[in-house]
Amino acid sequence: MITVNLYYTGKNGSARRFAEEMEETGIADAIRKEDGNLRYDYFQPLNDPETILLIDSWRDQAAIDVHHESPMMRELAALREKYDLHMKAERYISEDLGADEQFIRK
Repeated sequence: MITVNLYYTGKNGSARRFAEEMEETGIADAIRKEDGNLRYDYFQPLNDPETILLIDSWRDQAAIDVHHESPMMRELAALREKYDLHMKAERYISEDLGADEQFIRK
């Protein structure tokens, strides 16, 4: 699994309005339904009201590549421009927890 954390930062609440519009228009749900999407969820850091975190997980790079060519990407890019957002990205590749599993309370 590949997870990309995207931090959208704007001014005067624009990042939150962006995430709300993504949800209200159904773009976020359409992305969640794409083959290979495992997670697509927005969060807001408690210490930064001008940033929204998107946790976006995919089965593999091929699924991400198809997503990047999808019609939703044009709509998403237009909304980023509309809300004048700046982004920071982090990328993670998941592996078995191994010995750390003992510390996870389920």
